[in-house]
Amino acid sequence: MYTRFQLAKKYINYYFSASNGKGHGIHSPFVYDFIIHVLNDKNKYACYKDIEKKRKELLSNENVIEVEDFGAGSTVLPFKQRRIKDIAASSLKPRKFAQLLYRIAQYYNTQTIVELGTSLGITSMYLASTKQKPAVYTLEGAPAIAQIASNNFKNANLNNLYLATGSFEKTLPDILRKIEKADLLFIDGNHRKTATLEYFEMFLSKKNDQSIFIFDDIHWSKEMEEAWHTIQQHSAVTLTIDLFFIGLVFFKKDFKIKQHFTIRF
Repeated sequence: MYTRFQLAKKYINYYFSASNGKGHGIHSPFVYDFIIHVLNDKNKYACYKDIEKKRKELLSNENVIEVEDFGAGSTVLPFKQRRIKDIAASSLKPRKFAQLLYRIAQYYNTQTIVELGTSLGITSMYLASTKQKPAVYTLEGAPAIAQIASNNFKNANLNNLYLATGSFEKTLPDILRKIEKADLLFIDGNHRKTATLEYFEMFLSKKNDQSIFIFDDIHWSKEMEEAWHTIQQHSAVTLTIDLFFIGLVFFKKDFKIKQHFTIRF
């Protein structure tokens, strides 16, 4: 993992080298449409208020749970005994990005969504709240965290969320058997190069022309940057968008030339 100083330097370089996020100078009609109608959509959708209220509750929850970590681990919370508020502060996607994922899922009419890394369930709730009510399969390694997420889903009456608990090695094969396709895949559960590339390869058989794969923390470490660059060069990938903290991957066959965009967000 990069230090905060290294990450800050990378972010500054990204900020000044990326396209300005307003669509100026973007020659791809698809990417321009994404910027105007998704990235810069300022609407306050109905679900925002309730989900952010739940986030606020988690951020003030002093209860302590024991966490089993299956991923690359946490340098912020290195101990198994953790307060829920600390888990929420360190692992939940910021509102800005969680709501962007909601807008992506809604705008592109995704019907089947897979999320690797449920955490406390905030992003899962956003993905499950779009108007088309997609089937959302979300996987969490730590049982204690998964239980909290499950309770959040029940309290929100989100019956289209399916939570699998346990190591991804055990739960992923069953999910892959259950789904015919993955319209949207969000990988946020293991920040290692090898694991990230394995998950990418595993889901390639479930993609279609409209599929969107989203990778979290693509600049989190040298390993994750290497994984991201490998994914960008894969023959099935036709377009990628780097938003620094997340990376979007598209497989549209009508894009004859592979294109990579870095956009300020």
